[in-house]
Amino acid sequence: MLLFLTLAATSEILDSLAMAPLATLGLVQLLEPKIPALASRRGRIGSILLKLVLGYMVIGYTGGIESHFWLLLLLPVVTAAATFGLVGTLVFSIVASGFYLSFLLYINWSQMTVEGQDLSELVARVAFLAMAGNLANSLAEDLRVQSEKHRRTAEHLAEANRQVLVAHEAVRRSDKLAALGQLTAGLAHELRNPLGTIKASAEMLNLQLSAENEVAREVAGFISTEVDRTNSLVTRFLQFARPLRLRLETADLAHLLDRAIAEAEREAPGIAVYRNYAPEIPPFAFDAELMERVFYNLVLNAAQATAHGGTVTVKTRAEGRIAEIAVIDRGAGIDAAQMKDIFNPFFTTKPEGVGLGLAIVAKIVDEHGGKIAVESEPGKGSIFCVSLPMDPAPSKPTE
Repeated sequence: MLLFLTLAATSEILDSLAMAPLATLGLVQLLEPKIPALASRRGRIGSILLKLVLGYMVIGYTGGIESHFWLLLLLPVVTAAATFGLVGTLVFSIVASGFYLSFLLYINWSQMTVEGQDLSELVARVAFLAMAGNLANSLAEDLRVQSEKHRRTAEHLAEANRQVLVAHEAVRRSDKLAALGQLTAGLAHELRNPLGTIKASAEMLNLQLSAENEVAREVAGFISTEVDRTNSLVTRFLQFARPLRLRLETADLAHLLDRAIAEAEREAPGIAVYRNYAPEIPPFAFDAELMERVFYNLVLNAAQATAHGGTVTVKTRAEGRIAEIAVIDRGAGIDAAQMKDIFNPFFTTKPEGVGLGLAIVAKIVDEHGGKIAVESEPGKGSIFCVSLPMDPAPSKPTE
């Protein structure tokens, strides 16, 4: 703005007609970076054409071909060079030169001749416009290359930071699993012996009771049933705490998913499960028994979160040498505050849940060298995504 004011104040040949387009040109140049609509390709072209017209008017009002304000044509040329590539710069340089040379049409050639010095001046001015545009384009191209490098570096840093956070969360979960696993294993072994004694005593009591004592028989039956349920819970604790020894065998992922889905459908009837398998996933090595437990748990959880008559989708795809399996439901979703804890042992939102299902799932996936992630939005459903390497490294038992 100061430069335009200086230009207007020190130019004696400016009259009121030339002052208006010059002021408008200064206003356009000043406001251009602040108007979002001018940031688009079409907006930039409109801005460049407007500068050309305003500059043409100033030059026309101040002497035409002999005007000292011909340098105003540098504004649209440099703007084009900073926005477009080499071809765009050349196009607008030619257009600006054409605008300037068009003032030759207004000369009365019967009363005026162009000498060699004047012709050289015209050629020099046109060449100067092209040179300035080319230089500005070169500098702008260097800036664009550097900006792209910085953008990619920022994206790589953001991805690396995300992976560090994921790895940190996995290590934290593994440490917690190890500590809880040792505690659970000891507690489960201590519970098994008295449970066996209680069940045996209940069965002996049931045999000794007379047929007339129905209340005592019913109580003995309750004792035996609850002991079985508790023993099943202890077994799950031991499964969680016991070191995993993978038995890797080449198998077909689609067949495994079909078995897990069929088992989950028996447990949760009334839910339709759609299969969307990628045919390009070849058979690869994994522990079929453990992975069937993983997808059975995920499909069953999705079915239980879905209203009766709803649908669950199981989708697979190949991402390089990674097989991705997504279990998608349209249920109640998971609250954001609970997302960080859903794979932790003993965390559950079910009234009768124990909180070991997803913890065991995460443990099995980790042992296969894979990853499990969840996306969820309350009221819209959840997506559990398991990523398994199709070239798994040999697994070591978890101590």
